[in-house]
Amino acid sequence: METSFTVYKLIVLYMLQNSKDPLTNSQLSEFILDHEYTNYFHLQQAISELVEAELVEKQTISNASYYRLTEDGKNTLSYFGNQLSDDIQKEVREYLKEKGCETRDRILMPADYYISRHGGYMVRCQLIERNVSLIDLNISAPNLEAAQSMCRQWPSKCQSIYDKIMEELL
Repeated sequence: METSFTVYKLIVLYMLQNSKDPLTNSQLSEFILDHEYTNYFHLQQAISELVEAELVEKQTISNASYYRLTEDGKNTLSYFGNQLSDDIQKEVREYLKEKGCETRDRILMPADYYISRHGGYMVRCQLIERNVSLIDLNISAPNLEAAQSMCRQWPSKCQSIYDKIMEELL
């Protein structure tokens, strides 16, 4: 693999490491293409290889792809991150700081429980993107521990639950 292709991957990993939230494909593309590091097709190939190598996790919500750094990705970056110049690292941090307000609050995954009128527990799980409710789910829980567990699990399971519901309904 050519050195410059490795650099594209390291830029993506570095961006994800320094972002508070997952980044979209368009956010990654905007930075890398605006700085003319590579073309769109090479970037998409680099991102795809990072996902295949499980260095980056991809989630698709409402036709937008969101990327998050995995533990393996963090480890890889710790070994090879020194191949990124200080200038590139600075440009990434400045870009993320400038766009920070756009990455926050794009996707909300609130989950809470309450006591129902019949004395049991109800859990309300939501998936909200850009202030639009994609799913608003109320589920009966058999007891307090189950309700608390459901709330804890929701953020990591909401995408697969949403996908299954859409698959069944469409």
